[in-house]
Amino acid sequence: MEPRTAFQSKTVMTDLVLPSETNPINNLFGGELLARMDRAASIAARRHSRRIVVTAAVNHVAFNRSVPLGSVVTIEAKVSRAFSTSMEVFMDVWIEDRESGECIKANEAIYTFVAVDETGRPVKVPELVPETALEVERFDAALRRKQLSLVVAGKMKPTDATELRALFL
Repeated sequence: MEPRTAFQSKTVMTDLVLPSETNPINNLFGGELLARMDRAASIAARRHSRRIVVTAAVNHVAFNRSVPLGSVVTIEAKVSRAFSTSMEVFMDVWIEDRESGECIKANEAIYTFVAVDETGRPVKVPELVPETALEVERFDAALRRKQLSLVVAGKMKPTDATELRALFL
């Protein structure tokens, strides 16, 4: 299996926030944004693996800014690390200022997907090779996040978490 780059999985989705997607104070519902991020991330994971993918976890979501009615929202998703059958996808969410056109980072999220065959069984995915400084940073942090998640879930002993030893010992 040929290794792939984060750029090869890059997915950019841009959409407008409509009235039916907002809460009583005219901001995008959080659940609506989560669904949009899930779609963008699943496309990125599929581009990386070239397989059917299923959402395994929503690892992190930061709602740092509200997204007002009428905003142009852009979600940029890239695979940040590939493991055996799973992939971590990191997303940046941008809103475009209506007057200046300037893009402001509003939110970010990290989802995990598993590649599966037609029967739903996990299948191997290609290795990811980070190219930029940001990709290397996210790639390295992905292993720490995975190990922390496994420790918290009781699936890994803290002493076996090679990337987290400094936190636990």
